[in-house]
Amino acid sequence: MTHGVGVARAEEALSALENMTAGVQPIALEEYQQRVAKAQKLMREQGISAMYLNAGTNLEYFTGLKWYPSERLVGAILPVEGNVTLIAPAFEVGSLTQAMILPMDTVLWDEHESPYEQLLAFLAEHFSNGYKLALDESTPYSVVAKLEERKPAETMCDAKVITAACRMHKSPAELALIQAAMDMTMAVHRATGAMLREGITASEVRAFIDEAHRKVGASGSFFCIVLFGKGTSYPHGVNYEQRLKKDDWVLIDTGCKLHGYHSDITRTYAFGTATEEQQTFWQYERDLQQAAFDAAYIGKTCEFVDDAVRVKLKEQGLQADYQLPGVPHRTGHGIGMDLHEWPYLVGGDKTVLAPGMCFSNEPMVINPEKFGVRLEDHFYMSEEGPVWFTEPSRSVDDPFNLL
Repeated sequence: MTHGVGVARAEEALSALENMTAGVQPIALEEYQQRVAKAQKLMREQGISAMYLNAGTNLEYFTGLKWYPSERLVGAILPVEGNVTLIAPAFEVGSLTQAMILPMDTVLWDEHESPYEQLLAFLAEHFSNGYKLALDESTPYSVVAKLEERKPAETMCDAKVITAACRMHKSPAELALIQAAMDMTMAVHRATGAMLREGITASEVRAFIDEAHRKVGASGSFFCIVLFGKGTSYPHGVNYEQRLKKDDWVLIDTGCKLHGYHSDITRTYAFGTATEEQQTFWQYERDLQQAAFDAAYIGKTCEFVDDAVRVKLKEQGLQADYQLPGVPHRTGHGIGMDLHEWPYLVGGDKTVLAPGMCFSNEPMVINPEKFGVRLEDHFYMSEEGPVWFTEPSRSVDDPFNLL
């Protein structure tokens, strides 16, 4: 196929896509207020006086404020009672106020002042000296060290007991955003399968996927892995350019963000004809994926789901304990405002499955130095059990369920 024909095919695939975000609603103020109230309830139960939220995902989750972490301290204090208070550089207050969704009180510091002194003075004023401070787990050690210079380390704790307990249970509004993002990326996958041509490079495919995500309403791809042939045996990519050949094995893993929530889908298939060995391993992967889904029900643990995959691997005659040929990594990860978040479908994670939890299901099976197969779909836990966000591939010959 000539390059010109290939370009025309890509343009045709793009033109078939349309914006899919009409009617999609971001998280509303009322939900942010409910999140704060839930965190405060958990804090009371655990004897925590206040929680520090560093600029980043946790700050956005509880307040809606999107702000980048930098050398200047920007964060918020979520107290066990009362209003959330933003701590930030005084010269940024205008931009921060415009970006707020949840109204917050403010503690401002000027460039010549110590934000740590300001933060601790605020806490002392509200709680005297007998308070327990939980620190957002994403807080840089440089910030923690500055606080520990001024406050005994034993009076501080990891805020994961609050943040994870809140974030791992998705609300209907969150599930709707994840579903919409997944639908968008699934449309991109189908378009990508239609535009592949012999001789195309992995870089060109990534560029197409980024543009396709923009076409369906995202700001582009949040990430994108494109692998051909032997490269598919390396779960997260290779450091050299690849060019697609006839009958190559293809693995594409990509996703986007929609109003702060992620999609993440992987498909593996042949660009032409799959070998018998590839077909066998593809079916291994699909069966492993189904084993994980079937094991995920309310009251069982995350570890139990991963164990089900290990049992299935033994039945397939593959290595069961994170060795090759087999599945070298966990079965899945939580997903939401972070691409990977709690809890995890992995040995040792004894978190009990509960409604609202969302997981990837991707027990990638690898035939070392030959090829790998990753089929990645996500599911969420309903009261009745797991529900797919996207329907898994029906067969190696129909990876996008189009036939």
